[in-house]
Amino acid sequence: MSKVEAKTVDDTAKFGKSKNGGLTAQEQLRTLAQNMNTLATEMRNQQNDLRKRGMNLPSGSAERVRYASTRLDPLGNLLTSQQIELRQLRALAETTALINSSLSTDDVLNQVMDTVIQLTGAERGYIMLKNKFTGEMEFRIARGIDREQLGREDFVVSSTIVQEVATTAQPVLTDNARSDPRYEQQESIVGHQLRSILCVPLTVQGDVIGVVYCDNRVLAGLFKEHELNLLIAFANQAAVAIQNARLFESARASLIEATEIRDLMNNIFTSIASGLIAIDGYNLITAYNPTAEMLTGISYEQAWGANVFEVLTMLGNEFSERLRRVREWDTTEEWEAEILQKGHGTRYWNISIAPLSRPDAPESNNESVVILLDDLTELKAREAQLAQVRRYLPVALVDNIRSEELNLGGQEREVSLIFADVRGFTSFSERLQPEVLMEIINKYLSVASDSINLFEGVVEKYIGDAVTGMFNTQLNPQTDHALRAVRAALSMIYDVVALHETLPEDQRLYYGVAVHTGMAVLGNVGSPERQEFSALGDAVEMLKLLQENSGRGEVIISAATYAQVNAYFECEALTPRVTKGHEDFTVMYKVLGRKRRS
Repeated sequence: MSKVEAKTVDDTAKFGKSKNGGLTAQEQLRTLAQNMNTLATEMRNQQNDLRKRGMNLPSGSAERVRYASTRLDPLGNLLTSQQIELRQLRALAETTALINSSLSTDDVLNQVMDTVIQLTGAERGYIMLKNKFTGEMEFRIARGIDREQLGREDFVVSSTIVQEVATTAQPVLTDNARSDPRYEQQESIVGHQLRSILCVPLTVQGDVIGVVYCDNRVLAGLFKEHELNLLIAFANQAAVAIQNARLFESARASLIEATEIRDLMNNIFTSIASGLIAIDGYNLITAYNPTAEMLTGISYEQAWGANVFEVLTMLGNEFSERLRRVREWDTTEEWEAEILQKGHGTRYWNISIAPLSRPDAPESNNESVVILLDDLTELKAREAQLAQVRRYLPVALVDNIRSEELNLGGQEREVSLIFADVRGFTSFSERLQPEVLMEIINKYLSVASDSINLFEGVVEKYIGDAVTGMFNTQLNPQTDHALRAVRAALSMIYDVVALHETLPEDQRLYYGVAVHTGMAVLGNVGSPERQEFSALGDAVEMLKLLQENSGRGEVIISAATYAQVNAYFECEALTPRVTKGHEDFTVMYKVLGRKRRS
């Protein structure tokens, strides 16, 4: 009797007891047999007494009673066997219900393996499942065996049997592997005393999804046809439960993957800087990102499912016409539009429309379109700002400016200002024709502006025959602005001398140049239609005074400028001729040239 049968007999004994705690059916049969034997003995004794008195019992009655008692033992054994089988079937039904209630593959496999060991009384066993991608059998769960043991030579037989069952979908039962002609030549049978082996396929709709293997190294004849049939019945139910659990886990993994992809797409969709609107063939909005909400001022709840023409009313008839062309010609349309938006004033949008291919959509509705909206308002403003800056600075310097860092509305800072005026130009101009006059003065003004640009200054303005420039503005921040301004002034003087070599003697004029360093307010000055970047404040007034004190071919600088450049230039202190009431204006400096380095 196997271990499971011994346990089942014990369980059956409990199962067979009456509810009032009486004897089991088997015990009652044994008692009946004992009583019948006693009755047969008594009948023989009574037969002798009756014969003495000339009487007899019916012929053979005692033998029939004894014979009947001998038939009770097989009946008890049959009853025990049936109760064992009933108990196993009930346990099988309970286990089947249990494994079918779980959707975890590992939980189902553990329950199946425990049930197999319990039903068969096997010493050890394992389950292998077929990899749905490679088709190979993979170890999943075991009892009494670990994964490392399966790779050793002593499991050649079990591996052979597993492959045979997986290939043929037929179970294998051997009650004594050592004498089974199919396996008796295997070295592991002899060396490792494998005796009883039972292996059945796990099949679902005719497909083998795995194999259940169990064995016993000690007991021969442990597995019979009964265990085989029982295990086959259980394996059929277990296979469905395992497959359901695997399908559930696969579906759950697919759902998780789909959810992750959806979340990723939502994140991408949300992070797109452009307003994105997708519409179907009926012009109904099917996608609408947060940027589109911000640009149009219409919420997602209001826009989703609405007609696109009701949402983008501000685009007018041009949008309708371009949308028609995109659908008819399967092309892309892009244009800029000036939008008058309530609460936001004038806005500038770049609009792009492109066909959106959707293979899953019906042909009648496969006219989906995606619309991209980009707000160019700030970009236009920056471009306009840079356009203004280009009027003041060389192109190379403008390219290095980040327009978002500019503050042309007004900023107070220390600057160095330069003022260059052509001396004697008024009397000179009276003798020339206008065309000639303009040609000559532009040559002199070019010399001055080129010198300012050379040292990365800002040409502020042209005033007749004069030029003003600025250093260390928000357009050209410089730590050595005073040094640059003086160098630009000297460059003007030197370049005018070079210009004289190309001009007749009666056209040779000279600059008087002044440089001052001080605090000034810098920004755009003028009307909305016409503005100039300029400096305001006392520093401008001091610059004008210095310029009035400069002579032909001279560079005059203020005391503030001198304090920053005296280490680089030889200068001569002078008393101002013109002060215009500025009592603190008592000294100025004439720049003689660069200092020689020792």
